[in-house]
Amino acid sequence: MSQADSIPHGLATDRDAGPFNPPSGTTRLRETRPVSPIVFPDGHQGWIVTGYEALRTLMADTRFSSRQDIGVLHTLEDLPGLPVDREPSPQIPGVFIAMDPPDHTRLRRKLTGAFTVRRMKQLEDHIVEVVERQLDHLASLTPPVDLVEEFALPVPSLVICELLGVPYADRRTFQANSAKFLIKDQPIEEKMAAYGALTTYLAELVMSKRADPGEDILSDLARQDDLSIEELTGIAFLLLLAGHETTANMLGLGTFALLEHPGQAAELRADPDLMPGAVEELMRYLSVVDILYRYAVEDIELGGETIAKGSTVVISTLAANHDPHRFDNPDTLDIHRTARGHLSFGHGVHQCLGQQLARIEMRAGFQGLLRRFPTLALAIPAEDVKLRTDMNIYGVHELPVTWTDTAE
Repeated sequence: MSQADSIPHGLATDRDAGPFNPPSGTTRLRETRPVSPIVFPDGHQGWIVTGYEALRTLMADTRFSSRQDIGVLHTLEDLPGLPVDREPSPQIPGVFIAMDPPDHTRLRRKLTGAFTVRRMKQLEDHIVEVVERQLDHLASLTPPVDLVEEFALPVPSLVICELLGVPYADRRTFQANSAKFLIKDQPIEEKMAAYGALTTYLAELVMSKRADPGEDILSDLARQDDLSIEELTGIAFLLLLAGHETTANMLGLGTFALLEHPGQAAELRADPDLMPGAVEELMRYLSVVDILYRYAVEDIELGGETIAKGSTVVISTLAANHDPHRFDNPDTLDIHRTARGHLSFGHGVHQCLGQQLARIEMRAGFQGLLRRFPTLALAIPAEDVKLRTDMNIYGVHELPVTWTDTAE
């Protein structure tokens, strides 16, 4: 077999090693060549990075660009209707996750004050109240119930709506469009229709904030004359999508993981002081935001390989967070592990802005759930849980659960 023949085509997404571990093909790739060439569905030969050290180095190197407008960024998704000989995508105003410094720096700086550790700590009591109200609602239902619909999705949606000033009454619309936008392997027209519906809604919202600002993050931004309506809309889109989809999937998938590890769930129930460390371990173990993309703006040496200028580089945070060179027994959930240094919130200039908020929501969510529902259990066999292998943020589509009593 020639070297060209051995280059993998695409990336397996089937969770054949279980719902929480990387696909076996990705693990083999990390073991044999942690910085590996890969052929994309459109024929482009780029790279995938699966090793922890290489990935951490890449994330700190801005020569690996996050922009989509400086070259054609290829994707592992099969998007029918996407032309092979397409032009680079235009830069979307405000979506700073797809920008490099100094544009990224300018927009991110506008938000750092809203997401400081101190401000998030001040919010903590209120977030606990939101969680407790939702737990009251859950306790009023007759099991079995879908934990995603009744708890994991409402909690972060309520919190981010309040923070941003988005009416929670509109949640069905933005949740549905967010979900449609995140479906893999769908016609590009459908993905863009969902994006268009979301941004049309948000553009109207930020214009109303500019005309009549309130006490929320979008109003604070709307008061700043140097941000255009288009930039405000892009920022709102990014914060709303990231603010509810990521944490919702962590709450759903994390509960599934804890129910599959009842001994560790019992330890957490008995000792709440273990929860901060457990949240870090769940973040590492589950890595719901797995696949990200970068674009090499020059020839770059990484992990003993030369990545040519113009190459699209795929990042697998799940594979890196399960790298045995960094974490002992990485495919095992261990709430006593010191999981600091995991890459689930990214690294470098794009490290997640809302990470403290997410941590607080997860600590309150998991702790409340374990305390209030000591007999919580899956209502279906684990192998029947519908996994989000078809989505760009991993998790479970539904998590049917049951219980026999609740604690006060």
